[in-house]
Amino acid sequence: MKVILASPRGFCAGVNMAIECLDLAIKSFGAPVYVYHEIVHNKYVVETFKKKGAVFVDDLQEVPPESILLFSAHGVSPEIRQAAKARNLTAIDATCPLVTKVHLEAIKFAKLGYTICLIGHEGHDEVIGTMGEAPEAIVLVETEEDVDKLEIAEPDKLAYLTQTTLSVDDATRIINRLKSRFPEIKGPPKADICYATQNRQEAVRILGSEAQLVLVLGSQNSSNSQRLKELAKESGTPGYLVDGAKDIVPEWFQGIETVLVTAGASAPEVVVEECLDYLVERFNATIEVRAIREEEVHFPLPKELRKLVSIT
Repeated sequence: MKVILASPRGFCAGVNMAIECLDLAIKSFGAPVYVYHEIVHNKYVVETFKKKGAVFVDDLQEVPPESILLFSAHGVSPEIRQAAKARNLTAIDATCPLVTKVHLEAIKFAKLGYTICLIGHEGHDEVIGTMGEAPEAIVLVETEEDVDKLEIAEPDKLAYLTQTTLSVDDATRIINRLKSRFPEIKGPPKADICYATQNRQEAVRILGSEAQLVLVLGSQNSSNSQRLKELAKESGTPGYLVDGAKDIVPEWFQGIETVLVTAGASAPEVVVEECLDYLVERFNATIEVRAIREEEVHFPLPKELRKLVSIT
């Protein structure tokens, strides 16, 4: 069996930055370091940090006053920031800068009196944080059908933004429907879907045609990983999303000669290597790395952490 190993895959710059933040915080301040929501949507990463002393919470009431608190890569609403201040928590903001960009766009459009259509998935941490910036101005749009149901009082004061981890194709379809219904709608100066999400989707789109099965490393609650699996299936290739080698079902590979392996933007390379080892041992697979694009993006640590641990 041949394995095509997609590149780029795995950690993006935002995830790298958030993980480095949490690692440094634990080393600098000692355990426990509290994290509002999962630092990134990956089971392996979360479990690894729990062993190091990270405590993940969904309610700030669980965080003792004056503790160290990290905001996850997905961002938080102003309400959460205020609640952290009220509890006298030392907050470290590990929000991905590309998510922060969407927050700032929401604030800008809201101040100008626009209604904002936020294209995204209900309940996702990133969507909750973005909507919290201007809840009275933002309407969540998940599908083209949602667009058809919209009733906008001032269509000439309408804008759209997107969650950063969406399927490019899905987002494009919804944006086109919005533009069809509301020709005057305004969008962000630059697309909101992050470079890493687009690159990983492009790799599956290009390389998936050469494979009979696509194996995506990532957790079930990872939006960008789910999109990779769905993209494979949309092109007619069976796609499976797994956290690691233990989730692989050998029967998937009956009659399969070529497999494409990739990983979502929050999946660590160690789980990719475990799965490759499994495929080599079980099916005598050969590995061929195929790069469709180079990534050299790096985000600096947040100012709170640079200041607290004297990093320049």
